[in-house]
Amino acid sequence: MNIHEYQGKELLRRYGVAVLEGHVAWTPDEAAEAAKKLPGPIYVVKSQIHAGGRGAGRFKEDPNGKGGVRLAKSAEEARAAADAMIGKTLVTKQTGEGGKVVSRVYVEAGCDIGRELYLGLLVDRATSRLTIMASTEGGMEIEEVAEHHPEKILKVAVDPAAGISGFHARKLAFGLGLTGGQVRNFEKFVAALYKAVIDLDCAIVEINPLVVTKAGEIVALDAKVSFDDNALFRHKDLEELRDDTEMDPKELDAVKNDLNYVALDGEIGCMVNGAGLAMATMDIIKLYGSSPANFLDVGGTANAARVTEAFRIITSDANVKAILVNIFGGIAKCDMIANGIVEASKNLSLSVPLVVRLEGTNVELGKKILAESGLAIIPADNLADAAQKVVAAVQAARNGAAAVKKGA
Repeated sequence: MNIHEYQGKELLRRYGVAVLEGHVAWTPDEAAEAAKKLPGPIYVVKSQIHAGGRGAGRFKEDPNGKGGVRLAKSAEEARAAADAMIGKTLVTKQTGEGGKVVSRVYVEAGCDIGRELYLGLLVDRATSRLTIMASTEGGMEIEEVAEHHPEKILKVAVDPAAGISGFHARKLAFGLGLTGGQVRNFEKFVAALYKAVIDLDCAIVEINPLVVTKAGEIVALDAKVSFDDNALFRHKDLEELRDDTEMDPKELDAVKNDLNYVALDGEIGCMVNGAGLAMATMDIIKLYGSSPANFLDVGGTANAARVTEAFRIITSDANVKAILVNIFGGIAKCDMIANGIVEASKNLSLSVPLVVRLEGTNVELGKKILAESGLAIIPADNLADAAQKVVAAVQAARNGAAAVKKGA
């Protein structure tokens, strides 16, 4: 789960992470009042959307204008900046051409910047440890740095049993070229940030840029905070920070129905139980010449109601030309899944080809239910067979549509 910059900074502030004073504003007038509460004389007005590259972005309504992060030298300028952003659609590298509508801005105190660095904390799957990454290339997207200047990315992995120690931060500080009091401030900053990541079950915290002020202070000028969805049951207060307007409607629907769903840009809808099996299903669809329209894991305890919701979400995507169901029955037995498929197919009046591959507990009973349903369900014997059949069904539908168009 992602949250906005201002929400992330407020959480980090509670742990002693150094951030600048700022206030969220929903209207231009609120932005002006927010500026009046800050020391000045420089203020920064930032669009709040779940995407990076805001400063370099452009608004659809004013493509030749300024980006989503603007400086102001008075409360009136802060009002004007907010007025130019709120309610407008900001397009950045990360939003795609559709962009995101800005509903609020964050008015923050200016900063006397000496240097801009990068700092991030995330779980490194290679080491199975929380890893702290730092770079002198602050302000740049870390992916670009990794591709073009990998030697400029510093990493230290933290043993979860021992936890963070001073030497972790000092190693990075020296690598970043920090000296004197800057090193001590950096050490304090990293320790506070680490504690926040552990306590809040964060998936990633990214500070870009991390600023060294001309006075030698270490300050988070930005904050990208994302939480591990699987740990949110421990943090009911954090769930309240979720901004539903920032989510794909289908993904939001999935969250409400305990489904793991990610929208993609392909044409074959996938319904699978188990994340690993879902990834394998997506891979084999690509192998046989098509592309998945989604990642959807209904989980090991799927029931008929959840299967129906899964189908409803999949078919709400206009790009879906066929559906592949790939189920390995365990706790969720094949006959139960089959009943759910039949029920969903009837209730939703499915109009696209449906290929089903069942394996596992009660598989023969499940296949019998599908065969006797009277529905045009295409059975598959194994995963390769299922992928070939669903790709062929999409191609057949495409050829049929082309023939109809040619005849017209």
